[in-house]
Amino acid sequence: MVSGSVVRTRPHMQRMIWQDRVFHAVNLALVIVVLVVMLYPLYLVVICSVSDANLVSRGQVTLYPRGLTLDGYNAVIKNKEIWRSYVNSVLYTVSGTIISLAVTMGAAFTLSRKFPGKRLISTLFVFTMFFGGGLIPTFLTMRNVGLYNNVWVCILMGCVSVWNVMLARTYITSTIPEALYEASTLDGATQIQYFLRIVVPLCGTIIAVLSVYYGVDKWNDYWTGLIYINDRALLPLQTILKEILASLEMSREIIMSMRDNAESDAVLLQRAQIAKYCVIVVSTVPAVVLYLCMQKFFVKGVMVGSVKG
Repeated sequence: MVSGSVVRTRPHMQRMIWQDRVFHAVNLALVIVVLVVMLYPLYLVVICSVSDANLVSRGQVTLYPRGLTLDGYNAVIKNKEIWRSYVNSVLYTVSGTIISLAVTMGAAFTLSRKFPGKRLISTLFVFTMFFGGGLIPTFLTMRNVGLYNNVWVCILMGCVSVWNVMLARTYITSTIPEALYEASTLDGATQIQYFLRIVVPLCGTIIAVLSVYYGVDKWNDYWTGLIYINDRALLPLQTILKEILASLEMSREIIMSMRDNAESDAVLLQRAQIAKYCVIVVSTVPAVVLYLCMQKFFVKGVMVGSVKG
């Protein structure tokens, strides 16, 4: 008589050969090396920002902070120009990212539809990825349209990335079935209604990815403020940080050429160096936080949007 009990068998586990073990060990070692090379400079900036200026200038701060102090952060907090530029960068980043997402998604949705002249328009989009007008024509154009020394130039400059448009277009065509558009058309929905009520809600993943791309790019943009902004009250944080770094390099050259009061000037320069590290930390935190919040959308958004199903 056959027993009614079910005999459970353990699934066959594939044994790893020694070549696989060597490959995984080498791969893990390379990943650790790359991770250390990428993270150590960031870690060094953080520990130098809270260490004694004399020890940092002597190169004695390498693995852990020494002579803990917050003098650099106190100097940053008391600097009104840094906080004004910080607010400017937040304004430029938030408003610029929203406008960039609206234009990018609108262009991507348009290119995902079938209409006469679509191939020509797509070719013109791709053409701009390889050829540009250059700095001088762009500067003259911004000045002629009234964007020079205007807050809008930091918001609208680099508003659209053609690569992001193509990425969003591929995402729309690969994840949203055409039958959904046909059904909404039968129900009387217009193109705008279909875009706002169906496409945008279903594209939350790619929108999150693009928001990180545009947000980080806007936050790290110092070139636009350097070229197109003349009023210091309108400068973004990264441009101010660039000026601080340049002024520190100039101060070092001046101090090295002096002989009388070099000791006191050197002390001031050391404190300024610590403040430099503090400014770098303060300016980097928002970009890191934004990336950590949106990290879970990266793999899904980029992989689904890069392969047409």
